Amino acid sequence: MRAISISRPGGPDVLTPATIPDPVPGAGEVLIDIAAAGVNRADLLQRAGHYPPPPGAPTTLGLECSGVVTAVGQGVTDWQAGDRVAALLDGGGYAERAIAPVGQLLRVPDDMDLVEAAALPEAVCTAWSNLVMVGRLAGGEVVLIHGGSGGVGTIAIQMAAHLGARVATTAGGPDRVARCLSLGADIGIDHRTEDVPARILAETDGRGADVILDVLGAAALQGNLSALATGGRLVVIGLQQGRRAELDLGLLLSRRASVHGTTLRSRPAAEKAAIVAEVAAEVWPLLSTGSGASLRPVVHDRLPLAEARRGHEMLAAGEVFGKLLLVP
Repeated sequence: MRAISISRPGGPDVLTPATIPDPVPGAGEVLIDIAAAGVNRADLLQRAGHYPPPPGAPTTLGLECSGVVTAVGQGVTDWQAGDRVAALLDGGGYAERAIAPVGQLLRVPDDMDLVEAAALPEAVCTAWSNLVMVGRLAGGEVVLIHGGSGGVGTIAIQMAAHLGARVATTAGGPDRVARCLSLGADIGIDHRTEDVPARILAETDGRGADVILDVLGAAALQGNLSALATGGRLVVIGLQQGRRAELDLGLLLSRRASVHGTTLRSRPAAEKAAIVAEVAAEVWPLLSTGSGASLRPVVHDRLPLAEARRGHEMLAAGEVFGKLLLVP
């Protein structure tokens, strides 16, 4: 099958089309004929040699896909050839076919574009597991979502709004802020020109945010803590602006606040399956009402699989709003 290989760790130029053997599903797995694969920042890190795949995972990039099941492994009874699926992958999405454990499959509704469904698994599972399972976000609370224009951010805004939260988000530039507001955010903050913590405190009469979903890491730590409400929860899911910072424990204690750090890819299979099961029950039904859906994928563009290099360049340059897809 056709796939995108990495000749060596490096920049986007190391991504090259290749022909590799077809994968074979093992026990508890299915083989998917890929309609599209999502491009994530984790892919850029892996390409550069900073995010190696877990033991046993494919070395080919790609943490999510959509497509049609073409074969099932031993013991698989709930899925069969012809099923339309979206899948959270351990790797291997930048290809024509991929293997996925049955615990990481989501059934694509008949009224959803199969290609666009590839924009959802990683973003929805990340947003739900961190906003709700870790952050315990509830209706009526204030949530700050950093990077609202990203793949996770665009889904997190919609999800938090559906839960009844008051949603604040950051984005770079007035146009991207406006688009975030159109997705359901109540407060849009241009991080290029505004003091984010000060704006959150001003918008909440000094109370702060109950939950902060952060993709920035070290550089945003102090500001995030100052913007947390009493009892607030800071959930760090990315390190775009560094991994080491000084933590003011006095501030943390005085706010009775908590800081959580999570990843998705490196979790044990059972934990991923538990997240996917909650998403299937609580979030996935929001997608299946056509034009009245409460949650929709936000797709910036669809590129041919062979143009993976251009996709990585676009994502690194900050051009992408929502999710970029690679189509075999």
